[in-house]
Amino acid sequence: MSGEVRLRLEKHKRFHVRFTPTSASWLNMVERFFRDITHNRIRRRVFQDLEQFITAIGDYIDVHNQNPRPFIWTARATDILEKVTRARDALNK
Repeated sequence: MSGEVRLRLEKHKRFHVRFTPTSASWLNMVERFFRDITHNRIRRRVFQDLEQFITAIGDYIDVHNQNPRPFIWTARATDILEKVTRARDALNK
């Protein structure tokens, strides 16, 4: 991380950088699943207690699992590696 970026992060404490290994692209699917739960079941709803909240999440997962669909990866490995190279170059400038 460049010194300029490091200084900016120190100045703005609310930002936290998390580095994810490039071999952990499966985490994107986990993040998407949590996004879907948040968007489709949790957001803009009122829960009276934690138990009701947990039940809502469990109900969403049960419905989701009734019609599971596999994730089909459409990106080619060469395209992903080119993006990683461009991102690394941009960060190192």
